[in-house]
Amino acid sequence: MLNSKYAGLLGLTLLGLGVATRSQGQRLGNSPYSRLGLGDTYFNAGGVRQMGMGGTGLAAPNGVQVNDLNPALLYYMNRTTWEVAVNSQYKTVRNNTQSQKTGSATLGYFALAVPLSTRWGAAIGLKPFSSVDYESVQTTVLSDLNQTPVERRYLGQGDLSEAYFGQGIRLAKGLSAGLTASYIFGSIDLSTGTQVQVANSLTETRAVNIDHIHYSDFKFRGGLHYRGKFNDKLNYNVGGVYAFQTNLNGERLRTRETQNANGSQVSGTRADTLAQETGYAVVPALAQFGISIDNNKNWSINADVAQQEWSKFRSFNQQGGTAAVPLSNTFRAALGGEYVPDPTSVDNYFKRVTYRVGISMAQMPYRPAGQTLYDRAVSWGFSLPVSASPLEATTVSLAFTYGQRGNVDVNRIGGAEERNIKEDYIRAQLGISLNNRWFIKRRIE
Repeated sequence: MLNSKYAGLLGLTLLGLGVATRSQGQRLGNSPYSRLGLGDTYFNAGGVRQMGMGGTGLAAPNGVQVNDLNPALLYYMNRTTWEVAVNSQYKTVRNNTQSQKTGSATLGYFALAVPLSTRWGAAIGLKPFSSVDYESVQTTVLSDLNQTPVERRYLGQGDLSEAYFGQGIRLAKGLSAGLTASYIFGSIDLSTGTQVQVANSLTETRAVNIDHIHYSDFKFRGGLHYRGKFNDKLNYNVGGVYAFQTNLNGERLRTRETQNANGSQVSGTRADTLAQETGYAVVPALAQFGISIDNNKNWSINADVAQQEWSKFRSFNQQGGTAAVPLSNTFRAALGGEYVPDPTSVDNYFKRVTYRVGISMAQMPYRPAGQTLYDRAVSWGFSLPVSASPLEATTVSLAFTYGQRGNVDVNRIGGAEERNIKEDYIRAQLGISLNNRWFIKRRIE
């Protein structure tokens, strides 16, 4: 028997996917590193459960929360599950001379997973893929007799989203495989505005070059998972995911216009089209591997690693995308776990709470003066049961991450100085999971 409440949730999910192409998603606050490549990419990191464990979970099955990290784990879904989450972030961006504080709050993701049979599970969902959100100002001088100062303002906004359909199936005892097909779509707008300083003040208008790029195409990733036993009380899990290299089709429009100081177009002028072209962005393959140990009752320990060849990234045949900065390969490692004191406790609510913790370290694809920059973070989280019965359950989950990426070193390239940027951030995610047994066999009386 199909519960009408959850049928409504299915309709809401499909409606969200249907209108996704009109949505604008995830703002980062000012994130200077999002100027590179396709912006800040959300590597295949899963949902609120995985965030609380440092982004681990490739090999950690769970039957009550959606795990799109590895599609092979969809086989373990034992109830229809609808999950939605919201994100928030607060951070300080600084170099060796100045700093800025910024924050944001956005819709995170939503997903619907359904166990189709005892051997087969599937999920659909929508989540962020990458975000661009930065603004910076640079002052230089012209090589004329007066050494005229020039102010250049760089601005970028936009995001790519990922709508996906995944399936996981049991192949043999302990062995499952999965495949996820995703549709990546979205637009990125980049602009460079130039103002000349005359008589100790900037001109009232500025010339602005605008670069609008729309991307859309399909992307695929496959996963494997194996679950075995050390003994009657201890299990081990091994999982791997490979996201294939993808060429995202792109349409690019480059224009130039004259703007007022507030960013509006000067009355009586029109934008001039500089170029209009089609091309693509090469999104490199992503390889992930994870192991997990659990007691099939109330705890698990997980370790994941990932590698991505960002040196192969191209956008319209340009290294590093519009920033024209070559990118480098990256490696990420994370360790995390979860613990429930007593899942069946009746007298003590907090013994039914799931507690999570994790740490992670990731290389960044940008190498200023050959220096490797890192993103280091510690995470923690909770799952709070709200209601539970043999037929349905509701869980509210919280996850937090505190991290630092980059540094404030000053590099000398030729005769010029280049200041690195450091971000100190704290991120939070709130998720709600609704579980229900949709199909119940009727008994003839």
